[in-house]
Amino acid sequence: MEPVRAAFRDECERLERVLHGLDEAALDRPTPCPPWRVRDLLAHVRTGAGRLAGMLAEPAPPRAEVTAAGYFDAAKFAPAVDRDRIDGARAAAGELPGAADVAREFGRAWRTTDAAVAAEPPHRVVRTRHGDAMALTEFLRTRVVEIAVHGLDLADALDRRPWTAPTAAAVAVDVLTAGRPVPDRLGWDAFTVLRKATGRLPLTDAERAALAAAGIRRLAFGG
Repeated sequence: MEPVRAAFRDECERLERVLHGLDEAALDRPTPCPPWRVRDLLAHVRTGAGRLAGMLAEPAPPRAEVTAAGYFDAAKFAPAVDRDRIDGARAAAGELPGAADVAREFGRAWRTTDAAVAAEPPHRVVRTRHGDAMALTEFLRTRVVEIAVHGLDLADALDRRPWTAPTAAAVAVDVLTAGRPVPDRLGWDAFTVLRKATGRLPLTDAERAALAAAGIRRLAFGG
């Protein structure tokens, strides 16, 4: 748990620092996740970062059934689910019109989650909004993946160099590759792994073959 929790904190702290430096115009920039603007994507990230606190307030399922990698299956990105995700983020963004509000509420959301996680044993099981029963540590790994990957989307939207924390990049790469090493011959850094594994960058036929030979499958990951 502790390395994953540290990665979550590191990545959230870095994003929060970025948010405190944004002006109002930045919130309306387009992102690589259309139709979301920066404010919509930030609302989605804020909701994801804060989701665990509510889950931990609910009764624990008897046992875990899904891993972090298994969480990102195709059903999570079916058209109806995607529509709800998109519309929900846009509605949430409308509740926080100012840049200072966005930064403050993101900070509140992730710190509430961190405090809730600290009060629970790492083997605690939670149920996701999709109905998956997951170990707390595994679900927190999905939060690191989402915040790190969407951090790359936000960096692109804001014309900035990625600020991804090394600890978060390591956790996210481990989830997206199911712990298998990426072939050295591909020459990918962590950012490239995250972008390639989630469809942010296309894969060549040669890259697909190298990943398949290494036992790495591309996850269905949209948001």
